Amino acid sequence: MKTYLIKWWHSNRSFLIFILLMCVFRNACADWNQVPTGSMLPTIQIGDRVLVNKLAYDVKLPFTTVSLYKIADPVRGDIIIFNSKTADTRLIKRVIGEPGDTIELRNNIVYINGRKLSYKNGSATKKVQYQLENLLGIEHAVQLNTHGSSLSNMRSVTVPKAHYFVMGDNRNNSADSRVIGFVPRDEIIGKSETVVISLDYDNYYLPRSDRVFYPL
Repeated sequence: MKTYLIKWWHSNRSFLIFILLMCVFRNACADWNQVPTGSMLPTIQIGDRVLVNKLAYDVKLPFTTVSLYKIADPVRGDIIIFNSKTADTRLIKRVIGEPGDTIELRNNIVYINGRKLSYKNGSATKKVQYQLENLLGIEHAVQLNTHGSSLSNMRSVTVPKAHYFVMGDNRNNSADSRVIGFVPRDEIIGKSETVVISLDYDNYYLPRSDRVFYPL
């Protein structure tokens, strides 16, 4: 038996080492994350697979959440992936508030440190309004329900140390910091800036050719 195992190891070790290195790479360096909901519409479509840069903020011990070295902190406008203990799932949202910021929402208008963000109206339907939000220098599209929702307003809150306030770009349909609270720094896995591939769930899961390596 021992001789058989030794022969099997010698015959397969290259493949096994490759698999191990791939697992370490995906766990510690880069991976992709499936987006099954529309909470980040219109920026991220349902069916997108986004690239997750796990070295954007920390070098972590593989297969753990232990940070060996901090590279940077998330900044306003970043699209982050995090394991939410409150929601008990992995989420992807946009950073709106950094530690120390005060955030308020009035009729879907965001105020950061008392400063009202500016918006440019885009296209609209009977149910949905698209706008271009200027996040203090970072412009990105948001999607709003025409008649708003219970998430359209929020009293002023201050982001505590080592936490972040995040929101989905689909403002009236996102369980974000307005629902789950602030995101602790140590729950953040990485940052996403690119869609790797996108599958159209309404068209037999066929790939969307226009979203291959699409920048976010």
